[in-house]
Amino acid sequence: MATRTLPISDAREQLTILVERVARLRSQYIITRKGEPNAVLMSHAEYESWLETLDLLQDADEVAGIREGLAELQRGRSVTFEETFGEALNGRTATATAKAR
Repeated sequence: MATRTLPISDAREQLTILVERVARLRSQYIITRKGEPNAVLMSHAEYESWLETLDLLQDADEVAGIREGLAELQRGRSVTFEETFGEALNGRTATATAKAR
């Protein structure tokens, strides 16, 4: 996903098309005014994702948990989804999946 830059005058003329592109293709646009970056156009989903990430990174306990998990992975320690939650990602246990075959 490449970020494109365009002047505010072009953005104004193409706004409907740009909004469709950011929603459908997850495109991003930097809007300039007098040659300087002034705003960013991105999908609402992308914006919400950024907010969630920023919120998470402001929580020291969350960041510590992420770092701890990454360290465990680097040491080769991991558990499967099924071991953690008692079911496979598709909602069936490995035993039930094996029996269904």
